[in-house]
Amino acid sequence: MTAETDEQRIDLWLWHARIYKTRSLATAMVAKGRIRVTANGLTRRVSKPATRVRAGDTLTLLRNGSIVCLTVLALAPRRGTASQAQALYQIPDEDLPEAKNADDRVSAR
Repeated sequence: MTAETDEQRIDLWLWHARIYKTRSLATAMVAKGRIRVTANGLTRRVSKPATRVRAGDTLTLLRNGSIVCLTVLALAPRRGTASQAQALYQIPDEDLPEAKNADDRVSAR
């Protein structure tokens, strides 16, 4: 990636990743201070939609009534399909073996 595209506005990224249905909703959530960004080991609450995110940053936000942590894997030049959007982020808890084992135990009951 070039220096111009190694970061992206947070509201635009949230919309491209289909975290929020519209860009204006993403902008409103950021403006209300409902999103935290962890970059380089420093966590901060952001309230400006123009805040930049990069691959490797972790976002903590409210989605569907629950708190979600996402790791930014990539940036997108435009909003794509749902499968393309899912490739932009990773939910860290999905990779933990303990979480998978806990899911197996719950489904076995």
